Amino acid sequence: MSTPLDDLFVKARTENRALLIGYLPAGFPTQDGCIAALTAMIDGGVDVVEIGYPYSDPVMDGPVIQAAADTSLHNGTGAAEVFATLEAIAPLAPTVVMTYWNPIERYGVDKFLTKLKSVGGSGVITPDLTIEESVPWIEASRERETNRIYVVAPSTGGERLRRVTEATSGFVYAASLMGVTGTRTSVSSSARDLVARVREVSDLPVAVGLGVSTPEQAREVAQYADGVIVGSAFIRLLQESGSLAEGIAKVRALAQELSEGMQRG
Repeated sequence: MSTPLDDLFVKARTENRALLIGYLPAGFPTQDGCIAALTAMIDGGVDVVEIGYPYSDPVMDGPVIQAAADTSLHNGTGAAEVFATLEAIAPLAPTVVMTYWNPIERYGVDKFLTKLKSVGGSGVITPDLTIEESVPWIEASRERETNRIYVVAPSTGGERLRRVTEATSGFVYAASLMGVTGTRTSVSSSARDLVARVREVSDLPVAVGLGVSTPEQAREVAQYADGVIVGSAFIRLLQESGSLAEGIAKVRALAQELSEGMQRG
């Protein structure tokens, strides 16, 4: 199996750089506004896009993303809007959906994967799906040639880390700290240690998320990780701008600043 996501990680390794991965919930700040903002992120240098499936009871999302998800849900965002966003963005950059398990289960596993594949999706990040409950998901996603992206944390022990990474494809999502998403003044030192531990048990690319928000932080993480994930920083710009046009311009500018730090050495 090879998806646009896999191919891009291979290319980035030959260029000695990390990939910049940008996150935004579907339907935020509006359906059309989300597509416009994601397009601006790609124009600014984002390599891979994560489209969030807004959910009413998130376990991993900090206050910035929770507020954005609330806006999205208030706008009536559901599966149709998530897939419409993916269909619009996938031709521009490798695109994955980040979703809690409940929306997939409600939609139907086979139906969800079939639709994802039909609109060009490269994979799915499932932050609350455990390995013990993953057998049907692993089998179905393999049949549909869709990447399964699991999240590991500094607390993930050695044997469990091996089991999780063996079930993962595309890339391993390394949470930089124990906590929720959000902008922070520094990236936890445990992130580098976690990436090193993943590399001891897996050859998959490793992308670091949670807390990366500034060009300086992104440059630091890019020196040891294969991908740098930024979400809350983009969302905050859209939340705090006086207009959608202003927010989109700021999003594009931040993407440019972040992307300049992806080269290693």
